Amino acid sequence: MAKSDGAEPITIKKYANRRLYNTATSKYVTLDDLSQMVKGGDEFIVVDAKSGEDITRPVLTQIIFEEEAKGENLLPVSFLRQLIQFYGDSLQSMVPNYLEASMQAFSNNQDRMRNYMESAVDRSMFPLHQWEELGRQNMAMFERAFQMFTPYSNASGEDRPGAGNGGGKNDGSDDEKLDDLKTQIDNLRRQLDELSR
Repeated sequence: MAKSDGAEPITIKKYANRRLYNTATSKYVTLDDLSQMVKGGDEFIVVDAKSGEDITRPVLTQIIFEEEAKGENLLPVSFLRQLIQFYGDSLQSMVPNYLEASMQAFSNNQDRMRNYMESAVDRSMFPLHQWEELGRQNMAMFERAFQMFTPYSNASGEDRPGAGNGGGKNDGSDDEKLDDLKTQIDNLRRQLDELSR
């Protein structure tokens, strides 16, 4: 979680030799160091030392790749496949905002559970069924999200008209489909808000 003290993000410079330099501490750092900064809530941006281009996104993606390669698997294969399907899709621009809202709701739930655990005097009395139920709710939320966005199925899991038939007959205008998608997103946002409460 990012710190919200209003401070400017730390600038990390990436050089041609792939070394990363923390301008706040005047030290070279590794991807593991950046991973710890993220976990500690430190805001930073990564820029190419030569061009000044913001390369934060690919560096963060590289951190995820490194974590997954270590066996710290968070991303199911089905999730990765679905994510890849959205690149170049007409819905691509809508996916980032939805994923961000979903992860924020998930994070809020995790914080509530951590706070509950920390305040419990006797850890053995902690109601595990609440944790399990919260996990089920979070997984159901993500499944609903990706069922809605998957190009080959709608929110109810039924095949869309024309799906899998080589781009056959198009039932309904693009505007109607977009309106329907916006309605589904609004409904899912309301469900996320209810879960986060």
